[in-house]
Amino acid sequence: MSAKPRARILMLEDDAVMGGSLAHRLGIEGYNVDWVRNMADASVCLTRAVPDLFLSDLWLPDGSGESFFERMHTELRGVPTVFMTAYADIEQAVRLVRGGADDFLTKPLQIAELLERIETLLARRIVPLADAVMGRSPAIRAVEATLRRAAGAESPVLLLGETGVGKEVAARLLHAASPRAAAPFIAINCAAIPAELLESEVFGHERGAFTGAGARHIGYAERAREGVFFLDEVGELPLALQPKLLRLLEARVFQRVGGHEQLPFRARIIAATNADLLARVRQGLFREDLLYRLDVIGVEIPPLRRRGEDILPLAMTFLELSGGGAPRRFDPGAEDALLAHDWPGNARELRNRVERASILADGPAITASDLFPKRIAEALPPTLAASMEAAERITISAALQSAGWDVALAAERLGVGRSTLFDKLRRLGLRRPSDKG
Repeated sequence: MSAKPRARILMLEDDAVMGGSLAHRLGIEGYNVDWVRNMADASVCLTRAVPDLFLSDLWLPDGSGESFFERMHTELRGVPTVFMTAYADIEQAVRLVRGGADDFLTKPLQIAELLERIETLLARRIVPLADAVMGRSPAIRAVEATLRRAAGAESPVLLLGETGVGKEVAARLLHAASPRAAAPFIAINCAAIPAELLESEVFGHERGAFTGAGARHIGYAERAREGVFFLDEVGELPLALQPKLLRLLEARVFQRVGGHEQLPFRARIIAATNADLLARVRQGLFREDLLYRLDVIGVEIPPLRRRGEDILPLAMTFLELSGGGAPRRFDPGAEDALLAHDWPGNARELRNRVERASILADGPAITASDLFPKRIAEALPPTLAASMEAAERITISAALQSAGWDVALAAERLGVGRSTLFDKLRRLGLRRPSDKG
C-alpha cells in the first residue's frame, strides 16, 4: 500500500511493545512518526509542530486520551484523529466522533486496516493555504506565476474572470510582489459610483468646479501616488470618461475637474472586469483603443468549478479566518457537499457560506446542512403527519373508487363507521368526481 510521503504522525501510546511495533511499521510505510508515551510529552510535541495525523491510545499513565483531545482541540487545528483502545465502548466511540475525532479502532489492531484508515484520512486532510495565495490547483498556480513575473513591469494589467473569482486578490498579490509594495493600493469600483460623480472621484476637482464643490478634492488617481490604481469593473466605465482614462494611460497626466494644471500620474494601472469587452466594443459601449491599452498583460482567472483542488483548502482558510470560537473542521458530509457544489459565486460565495456556517454551526464540526441549509431543508422528507395524511388520502380514495363511491360500503371495508369516514372526507376535501365544480 502506498503511503503519503513524509506525512508526520504524532502517536500517543504508552505500551512499549505496541508503540514500538507501530512506529516501526509506520516508518517502513514512509511516515515520519513522533512516538510519545504520555500526555505531557504529546503537549510538548504539539507546541513544536502540528502533525498531519494524531493517533492516540485512550488509557494513558497520566490521564485519558479523550480528555487530552478535548483539552488540545485548538492546538490540533482539525488534524485527523484516530483513537485506539483494548476496550470497545460504543457510547464512548460515538462521543469521541461527535467531539471531533475521525475514527475509533479496537485492539488488537489489524495493521492493514489501520494503514488504510490513515491513508484515507490523510488524503482528505484540508491544509490551509500558505505560500499559495489564491489556491493550489495547477490552473491558479499558473495565474500566480504570471502575476509574479509581471510584478516588476510597468505595463497595465487586465484581469478577466467571473464575479467572485478573486480579481482583487490577484491585483493585491501583484502589488505586494512588485517594487511598489510600500506605496498605496487604491481601488475603485466603476460600477458602484454614479456616472455623474465618477470623473470627480477618479481625477478630483477644484473648489467651485460645480455646485456643492466647496473645497478641493483629491481623486483616486492622485492618491495612488507611486503605487497601484485598481479599476474594478472597468467595463462599466461611462463612454464619456473613457477618453480621459486613455489619456491617463498614454500621456501619464490628468487634470482635476474645473482645473487647468496638468498633474503627473505615477501609479500603475490594474483593471478588472467580468464583462466581454470585445462584445462591448462591437456594441459601441467601450473604446477599442482603450481596450488594447488596458490589455497589455491580460490574465484570466478560472472559475472555482474548474479548480476542484482549491475548494477544500480555500474553505479551510476561510474557516481559519473566521476566528472566534468557530468550529475548526468540516465533517465528511460537508466536504462532499463543498466538492459537489458548482459555486456560481466562486470564492466569494464559498467564503460567505463558510463564514455563515462557522457562526451558526451547533457542533464541533461544520456539516452539509450548516453550509447549505435551504438545499437540505428542501431535500428533507415530509413530516410524519404529512406522510400519514397522504397515505390516508390514497387509501380512502382507493376504497371509495372500488365501492363505486358507496360510503357505507367503503366504511365497512375500511373498518370505520360512516360518520368517521364522512368526517375524514370533509377534512381531506375528498368528493365524488361528479360533485366537483
